[in-house]
Amino acid sequence: MKEHFFQCPYCWETISMLVDTSVSTQTYIEDCEVCCNPLSLTIRSQNDDIVGFDAEAVQ
Repeated sequence: MKEHFFQCPYCWETISMLVDTSVSTQTYIEDCEVCCNPLSLTIRSQNDDIVGFDAEAVQ
């Protein structure tokens, strides 16, 4: 598990989350812990490192 910081596309607050880097590609919806709006998260990991992280507003 690695901690990753990113900015919410709705409220612009910096959020941290724990990412399971043992899974190479993850895509899921999670609510922002500050404004509660849904975020579409796509996370790519390789060799226990996060190599891609996208947090987008759900339309």
